[in-house]
Amino acid sequence: MILEADISMECESWSLLDSLEALVDKALQVTVQVANKKLLEKAEISFLFCDDERIRELNREWRMIDKPTNVLSFPASTPERLATARLLGDIAISYETVVRECQDEEKTLSNHTCHMVIHGFLHLLGYDHETDEEAEEMEALERLALARMGIADPYLATEPLPGNTS
Repeated sequence: MILEADISMECESWSLLDSLEALVDKALQVTVQVANKKLLEKAEISFLFCDDERIRELNREWRMIDKPTNVLSFPASTPERLATARLLGDIAISYETVVRECQDEEKTLSNHTCHMVIHGFLHLLGYDHETDEEAEEMEALERLALARMGIADPYLATEPLPGNTS
């Protein structure tokens, strides 16, 4: 299975992360394995690595939520048509939000970015977290994919750090 990731870096700060392209490729491959979805050979995904201002615009335009977020996914196909879809969709990830979360949750930028890539990709594959049952299924796949990459469970530390009231 070869996934083609088209990466656009709108925010120069993302260049501080070594090997972003390799990180994205590895996260996509591991996610395909754990999600066990049949995809078209050389299916494509577009990534926009942006800043809070840009992701806020996207969030406002597409979700009517006027604030930045860490990751947004825009599926190009329905889950039933994934096996024949050449374009799977678009994923946008915001640098400032991801960095804030890294600081708040004591995570590395590399590991948390992997999590955002996996989370966004699972949305393109038809997974969601609108209900508790959906969230449990999606989070289990995220944990498994991250574990295969040697990254700790991101949901273990759910309590705010001491002194962090936000």
